[in-house]
Amino acid sequence: MYSVTAVAPKSRYKTHRSDNKTYMCLDESIARISMQFQKIQLSASSYDTAWVAMVPSPTSSNHACFPQCLDWIIKHQHSDGSWGLDNFKPFLIKDYLSSTLACIIALERWKVGQEQVIKGLNFIGSNFSSILDKRLQSPIGFDIIFPGMLEYAINIGLDVPIEHHEIDNMLRWRNAELHREQGSCNARETYLAYVAEGLGNLHDWKKTMKYQRKNGSLFNSPATTAAAMMHCNDSKAHEYLHSLLLKFDSSVPTLYPADVHTHLHLIDIIEKLGIADHFRHEIKSILDKTYRSWLLEEEEIHSDIATCAMAFRLLRLNGYDVSSDCLSRLGDVHYFSNTLQGHLKDVNTVLKLYKASQIKIYPYEQGLDKLASWSRMFLKEALITNQNLGHQIGLQEVDYDLKFPIWSSLERLEHKNTIENFTLDNLQVLKTSYECYSIKDNDLVRLALDCFRTSQRTYQEELQMLDNWVKDNKLDQLEFARQKHTYCYFSAAATLFSPQMSDARISWAKNSILTTVVDDFFDIGGSREELHDLISLVEKWDANWEKETHSEQVKIIFSALFNAINELGTKASALQKRTVTHHLVEIWLRLMKSMMQEADWLLTKEVPFLDEYMKNGFVSFALGPIILPALYFVGPELPESTVRHIEYENLFELVSTCGRLLNDMQGFQREGKEGKLNGVSLRILHSHCSISEEDVKQEMQQEIDSARTELLRMVLQQDGSVVPRPCKDLFWKMCKILHLFYMNTDGFTSPKEMVSAVNAVIQEPIKPKLNSGAER
Repeated sequence: MYSVTAVAPKSRYKTHRSDNKTYMCLDESIARISMQFQKIQLSASSYDTAWVAMVPSPTSSNHACFPQCLDWIIKHQHSDGSWGLDNFKPFLIKDYLSSTLACIIALERWKVGQEQVIKGLNFIGSNFSSILDKRLQSPIGFDIIFPGMLEYAINIGLDVPIEHHEIDNMLRWRNAELHREQGSCNARETYLAYVAEGLGNLHDWKKTMKYQRKNGSLFNSPATTAAAMMHCNDSKAHEYLHSLLLKFDSSVPTLYPADVHTHLHLIDIIEKLGIADHFRHEIKSILDKTYRSWLLEEEEIHSDIATCAMAFRLLRLNGYDVSSDCLSRLGDVHYFSNTLQGHLKDVNTVLKLYKASQIKIYPYEQGLDKLASWSRMFLKEALITNQNLGHQIGLQEVDYDLKFPIWSSLERLEHKNTIENFTLDNLQVLKTSYECYSIKDNDLVRLALDCFRTSQRTYQEELQMLDNWVKDNKLDQLEFARQKHTYCYFSAAATLFSPQMSDARISWAKNSILTTVVDDFFDIGGSREELHDLISLVEKWDANWEKETHSEQVKIIFSALFNAINELGTKASALQKRTVTHHLVEIWLRLMKSMMQEADWLLTKEVPFLDEYMKNGFVSFALGPIILPALYFVGPELPESTVRHIEYENLFELVSTCGRLLNDMQGFQREGKEGKLNGVSLRILHSHCSISEEDVKQEMQQEIDSARTELLRMVLQQDGSVVPRPCKDLFWKMCKILHLFYMNTDGFTSPKEMVSAVNAVIQEPIKPKLNSGAER
């Protein structure tokens, strides 16, 4: 088992720009949030506290086992008579009613806090109509638990201000819910055990105790555990509740420490907001702890499907060696249907499973393929019917993740989308509601917003500089060449987005512009003599080249190429502490020779074998000059032995193969009209037209999937890897760009396909839906 390498220190916004005030504010925000990582806690739960308060002492049924809970309830009633989360949230009114009724029962059970009881009853009476409103969000099991508590309240003598016929109606609804056939028997039994505190004596509590976990709890729910203890007087349940209360001051008996799910959810949010680089130390600390729990197969991770899925995805993507075995059984949709989350048709959990299923790195992980298939269909159906899309997860998030799987979602697009649609993600609604305290939503969004706006100003400046560079080098005067410098820069900015990556972005963008020009030159712009002339100039790489006679087109192209490579080579050599310009020239020469080979095939009407075409084609796809020079600017030093290593070449070949196949599939019709052969037409020709275009494309898609899986495996692999992870990430980032560009058509060639994405990252101001006070 390998260990995860130490991460770099937290990045800070220090660039060539002189806006020191902006960077000081950013640093202050980062420092403030970093400090809050040490204090992540879940909010006090009035509902859980009330149920724990009801538990009688093992030695005397006339005394509360946990009297400090009663003290807390009395002190924490809201001014309107309710109990529940602070900062009243109208859409959670049913949760407030449930929590309030539980607290009233606890106080009445021990005949304390009569004033609070009266105020609580008044709150319930004033808001009773909300119970009947199906449009409001309900806590899990509300239709069983609330009527059950209501019945218990009446039995202990409480005068609940609700009409008798309404109470009878609710009890009938509960009974109908209890007898309603839905899903499998196992899932139904698990669900009823989960909401058992609402069933009282109607429930077989001994049967429920089979769900007790090693820590003594039932479902890690203090409420269910407390109810079970009241009916079974279980010592392990008592130990669990006692351990919770011992961890904190008695004045806050239900302020539980944040669990693994809460910490992982926070990491997920931070990554989606685009500010993870600032908290690498904190994130690594959480993931290290999660990884240890994973290896020990602790219940906190492996017993909860959503937590398991999120842990798998975040651990694997961050370089930890985790098996997908824990998710393989969930590839069977019937297995999921037999779980509590399956019974509840929990869209939030299914979305986490869907995202986890995409982190496939081995061919034998077919369980992830099956999981991806049914979870995608589940989410599509949920999107259509709007079923169970509660407060935490809405249409927008499901729609985005379905449109953009992990291999086609560019970071900066996702960041902007998350910032603009950010909601109260610190809120978790189960049988009651919990908030994650210490790191406030507004702090996170404000930092993300400031970072994005600062970056966007940098992008606009760099793009303007590229515009000037194109004109200064007369590249805009080449009539045959596509003018795609905005697209070229977008592909860099959308992935290499941090300020420290400015040189890498410029290298990526300039070389991308030049490869577009050279590609068009070899395709349509240059004569055979001009092509050979350009290759000859690259082979000689002589500073006195201008003294020779060349066509104007060759002069413009080589001059731009010569100056750009020498400039980038000088910068890269300084960073790498060795000369690398010769390697950049070599990369370009390899590309041009592969393009020359394709030009010769076209000129001579030769039909190459498929293997011959692909061996040449992954190079001629022209990613080499874009990715490989940029690697020298991302941070780690790359010795000569690394850039000559088979791993380096394999990474390049895999991403280029994905690109070549994607391009051929989308460009088949257009290139056919131009008389060019590509991967699609060659397969059809060599089969003597016995295979259809549709079958060929399906076969090629399988090859793309296989190459993408192997590429991700190599990127995430730590043991035996010689290419540093930050450098390997660039190959994966390019793979994502390719899938986005070729998602529907040839997005690079299309004049309109990528316009909205380009504008979103570079030009359009960000418009967040912030809470009050988050926008400065």
